Amino acid sequence: MTGAAGQPLGLDTLVRLGRGRPGPDPAPGPPVPEGMTTPLGCDAVAVPDRLAALIVPRLPRVGCVYADGARWWWIVPADSDYALPWPAPAEYVPGAPVPATARLLRRPAATVPYTPPIPLYLALCRLTGTTPEWSRPVTA
Repeated sequence: MTGAAGQPLGLDTLVRLGRGRPGPDPAPGPPVPEGMTTPLGCDAVAVPDRLAALIVPRLPRVGCVYADGARWWWIVPADSDYALPWPAPAEYVPGAPVPATARLLRRPAATVPYTPPIPLYLALCRLTGTTPEWSRPVTA
């Protein structure tokens, strides 16, 4: 598939078109700390405070995490919800619209703000007693 200029479309564009999502926002999500880039875009997973602190020791790496008093906001690459329903009470939020009142709790040493989404998903499943989507029986 090619774009208007005859150049091939990238995978991120094809996924967005297939999902009917708009293109990247010129100023999405929270301001990332100086020296960081977001080459994969930004979405967020909002987790209630009562679960959030229990997640940290279960992760191999923690990216930028913001807190607003009620929830922690984990920054993940855009489209980390593709074919993956996140377990309640977590909320997957495209574009990472972290509240302006949120403060940065954790900052990785890396140059990208991302928490790896699959370990985060598995930690949330474990803490909420939810069976991961790919482990559920297929019904006809």
